Amino acid sequence: MTQPAAGLKATPLNSAHRKMGAKMVDFGGWDMPVQYSGILEEHHAVRKNVGLFDVSHMGEIEIHGPDALALTDSVTTNAVAKLKIGQAQYSGLLYEHGGFVDDILVHKVSDDHYFICVNASNQEKDFEHIAKANRLNATVDFASDRYAQLAIQGPKGLATLQKLTVTDLAPIQYYHFTDGAVSGTPARIARTGYTGEDGFEIYIAPDQVERIWYEILDAGAEFGIKPCGLGARNTLRLESKMALYGHEIHASITPYEADLAWIVKLDKGDFTGRAALARQKEQGVTRKLVGFEMTGRGIGRDGYEVYLDGAPAGWVSSGGPSPTLSKNIGLCYLPSDRAKPGQPIQIMIRNQPVEAITVPTPFYKRAK
Repeated sequence: MTQPAAGLKATPLNSAHRKMGAKMVDFGGWDMPVQYSGILEEHHAVRKNVGLFDVSHMGEIEIHGPDALALTDSVTTNAVAKLKIGQAQYSGLLYEHGGFVDDILVHKVSDDHYFICVNASNQEKDFEHIAKANRLNATVDFASDRYAQLAIQGPKGLATLQKLTVTDLAPIQYYHFTDGAVSGTPARIARTGYTGEDGFEIYIAPDQVERIWYEILDAGAEFGIKPCGLGARNTLRLESKMALYGHEIHASITPYEADLAWIVKLDKGDFTGRAALARQKEQGVTRKLVGFEMTGRGIGRDGYEVYLDGAPAGWVSSGGPSPTLSKNIGLCYLPSDRAKPGQPIQIMIRNQPVEAITVPTPFYKRAK
């Protein structure tokens, strides 16, 4: 069994992935499984039954203290004060100019404790960004080493996980969480995910995660559970129009441009980046994210140029085949006055313009 390449970080499940024959890749400095049985098979397992993901590369930051709310609210775009204990929200960490430091999940554990899940490649940067802003009576704790994270996603996710916990999972609402135990190990159990399906993300001690990984696979065997890699994670999130840092969002993109106005609460008071966003809202954005599907033969891949009326006008932020819809889809940035459904565009594929059309998003929405 081979080891990760020198310099790559590894999750506590690295040896398990290799034993199971996963195809491993360098993902932002992490040695991660891109697929096991195949992206299509894993994608369909999540849409129809249940899939299990190792997302232990993700980072965790905890904010404690009397001013935990004030600090968390001051560095994020969404309204932290509206969270109830046991509730989570999607939000943004921004620079003063309004571009993204990262997109994050904020969980309210108690009135003086907030738990933030951040992207793997950004965790040290995010921690420094928050710590630098901390002039309040609060402690910012880099907690990534204390947590492994697993995602159990799909229509059979609840039935799978329920076998391993006495916590009644059904009453946990979407974007809520509870602290309980999974297979006898303390766990934060959140009804969140990055696939567009129902499911759970659990945070557990790293020294317990390999045992629990195999126990979840056993529990889900009757439902046809599949271990899933980053390939299926990407096709699932793209169909559901969930942003990927470094693609839809980065330091030079604002929430308004990324079609994420709903995570910005200008009326909550001051926060980092607020002034820039208020100006942009007043003046209007010049570019905006929009979905497209290919009408010509070809796949609009990440980074390809987008043309309007024969001239360069934007770029593809994410693109690829949709296993659920059997179409080639993508997200791209266009001038805001043209970023609406029904706009014919051309994607430059190997220096040839290939026809596509903008469409409503998300491309896929699960039935309630």
